Amino acid sequence: MKKNCFIALIMSVLIIFPTMAQNKKLGNETDEQKAKRLEWWTDARFGMFIHWGLYALPARHEWVKNNERMTNEQYEKYFQLFNPDLYNPKEWAKKAKQAGMKYAVITSKHHEGFCLFDSKYTDYKATNTPIKKDLIKEFVEAFRAEGLKVGFYYSLIDWHHPDFTIDRCHPQRTNSKEEYDRLNQGKDFSKYREYLHNQVRELLTNYGKIDIIWYDFSYPDETGTGKGHDDWGSKELLAMTRKLQPGIIVDDRLDLGEYEDGQDFTSPEQYKVDKWPERYGKKFAWETCQTFSGSWGYHRDETSWKDTKQLLVLLIETVSKGGNLLLNVGPTARGDFDYRADEALANMGKWMKNNSPSIYCCTEAPEEYKAPDATILTYNPKTKRLYIHLLDYPMGNLKLEGYKGKVKYAQFLHDNSEIRFREDRDTDNINLTLPILKPNYEIPVIELILN
Repeated sequence: MKKNCFIALIMSVLIIFPTMAQNKKLGNETDEQKAKRLEWWTDARFGMFIHWGLYALPARHEWVKNNERMTNEQYEKYFQLFNPDLYNPKEWAKKAKQAGMKYAVITSKHHEGFCLFDSKYTDYKATNTPIKKDLIKEFVEAFRAEGLKVGFYYSLIDWHHPDFTIDRCHPQRTNSKEEYDRLNQGKDFSKYREYLHNQVRELLTNYGKIDIIWYDFSYPDETGTGKGHDDWGSKELLAMTRKLQPGIIVDDRLDLGEYEDGQDFTSPEQYKVDKWPERYGKKFAWETCQTFSGSWGYHRDETSWKDTKQLLVLLIETVSKGGNLLLNVGPTARGDFDYRADEALANMGKWMKNNSPSIYCCTEAPEEYKAPDATILTYNPKTKRLYIHLLDYPMGNLKLEGYKGKVKYAQFLHDNSEIRFREDRDTDNINLTLPILKPNYEIPVIELILN
């Protein structure tokens, strides 16, 4: 079932972004104004996603309620026991900053319906658990104190709310329209829609400036067992979002793809794009959300963790195609990071400390620069510097085809040590003379200062 819902998400993204330019807009913001509004985000390139909720207690995937077809009554024990006594968002913020991340987005409410914030519209919230705290308030304060931008994920879906109608992505899903009609008898989805809007108003009013909001997710279809923009009241929700937080950046999962400004960026999830995504006839801002392992929430027994090189390649390759990486951490039920996540963040931070100029403010390299084999290029258009990321370290020589006359100076980025080079007499190539000993970095980076 989870697979089917994920397919629904992917299909909705395809529906959300038509391949032909529509030129339909909800507002009058120009491309230049949008680029200015998103500038801090496109400069940052690297952020932290945090999936945290009651599902940290069973510790077997954030969709555990759905996967195991639990009822509200069966799931209630996790609400009664939620007590993250080790929760220290100041430590979280320091770890994010040391890893080189510039912003963070946390699940204020996931599909299970549980709220980490103190909402006046529900009792199903952290302040009514043994921890008795508004966990979002502390998160916002801690991350802002470290100079990081803050964002909220808010699930459009809610498997706990009494008026959220049962559909094909619900734990109590069924196989026939007649059964759905029976199960949903007495439910008033308009009451849930009002609840959704009221909670978003709280999030965007009670916590100061919010830089990003992630709505998740729409799955419209023709069978009547999905949900889309009419169900959420997406146009009104987006209008309220922008009114309350004029500078906010909004994701693409409200099912408003017929409007060019119905979202600020597209969000490929758990896969790599082949090239910079294009929407409405032009390159479109994008951010890929990825996990250290296979699940978003804390999963105690999962073993499919990516190694440091995989994570770094994911980051570098994303930037090389003009995108951002939002890398997820799933804290434990005690409010701490899994030791494997700590190790991954620390290893990425070691690399980022000396190589982050090849990430921040960088983007796709101009077409005239060809990447040598086993390398990835990024480019800073402000400083006009080109970065060559060496995935496999070449001993002695690196040939750059077509670079003759274009390079003023070459150096390793981690220590600014000079790399000598010579131009071929009979070709347009140059040859960099590299030391035999590989620098002590998973992926060494060469910085080229261009003419």
